[in-house]
Amino acid sequence: MKPSIAVTGMGVVTPAGCTLEDLWNGLLDGKSTARYLDGFNETRFGCQIRGLDPVGTGKDVRRMDAFARYGVTAGLDAYRHAGAPQADHGRAAILVGSAVGGRQTSDQESFNYAERGAAGVNPLMPLMTMPNAAAAALSMKLGWTGPAFTYANTCASSADAIGQGMLMLRSGQVDVVLAGGCEATLSPVTLAAFTNLNALSTRIDDPERASRPFDVGRDGFTMGEGAAFVIMERKEDAVARRAQIHGEVLGYAATADAHHLAMPHPDGLGAGTAMRNALVDAGVEPADISHINAHGTSTPINDRVEAAAIQRLFGSSAPPVTSSKGVLGHLMGAAGAVELISTLLGLRNNTVPPTANHEQLESGMEIDVVHRSPRTIINGPALSNSFGFGGHNASLVVTA
Repeated sequence: MKPSIAVTGMGVVTPAGCTLEDLWNGLLDGKSTARYLDGFNETRFGCQIRGLDPVGTGKDVRRMDAFARYGVTAGLDAYRHAGAPQADHGRAAILVGSAVGGRQTSDQESFNYAERGAAGVNPLMPLMTMPNAAAAALSMKLGWTGPAFTYANTCASSADAIGQGMLMLRSGQVDVVLAGGCEATLSPVTLAAFTNLNALSTRIDDPERASRPFDVGRDGFTMGEGAAFVIMERKEDAVARRAQIHGEVLGYAATADAHHLAMPHPDGLGAGTAMRNALVDAGVEPADISHINAHGTSTPINDRVEAAAIQRLFGSSAPPVTSSKGVLGHLMGAAGAVELISTLLGLRNNTVPPTANHEQLESGMEIDVVHRSPRTIINGPALSNSFGFGGHNASLVVTA
């Protein structure tokens, strides 16, 4: 029998706020956090972190890219929220998802090199930009000497980190896991690249209405940034130390489309298989699912494919669907972790937040998208989807 895996701590750094309460209220409000970006000479918009106090000392800040600072902040908040579990440090794991690592530092140092030559480049650049910088920093902050892994499966990265953490706990390899993701891709070069890829919304005159998952008028995603982490333990261990349990991770599955670098499989086969296998792993039926926190990027093809995969798996009785990206934008490698926490908060409150900016379904999408106002639901297991560039698919099943 599989041991139950409890979530005992959660921490977030999001454009809607850096506390669980702020995040939940922002999702319930159903209004986009997209704005014109601070510090950009050209007209660029996204969902930016504002008002976050730097973590650690001045030395820490100078030696960490924004993605790692967000990750350390959210990770330590999750650890404290869990009551600072005192596991054997050699049996405590840190699993971090990040699609690109220290992109802001990489771009800045490239500019420095172009302007001042080799002498103008920060010697710490390799250490600040490496994708495992956040995992390394968290291991040093906590003194944990167990496994510290970094997953770079684009937009599925942090969902995979959480799923792999669940599997490590089930197997008995470790006793406590800090898992999640962090991303800070709001840099000129990255935004230019995604614009040229035709992946971003072009609603420059109306940023707050740009991200509109599953809406007939969607034209691309809005870039976001942030981090989210959970502490997971075997339920029996959490109960033994009298920890508060905020939910359970019941199931996880991952697949690869093996199809295209940027496009999902047009039939949604990989996405559908990930969802189905996650339900099997959780031991639940499609009819048991109370709601789906969809990947829902607001891109024409991805939303269409995900909707088709949901229809095929759940049929006419598909549960209500929401996408957090209408409010938060796309947090890339951190998206899965933020959305998993959003799903747990929804279950805890028996409520599905609305999908911001969604007004009308595209013809042929026969899914029930929650929009305009929150919806009360009967508590039951929920599904959280994360599908990434390169055809990486991850689905998690959770319950309150």
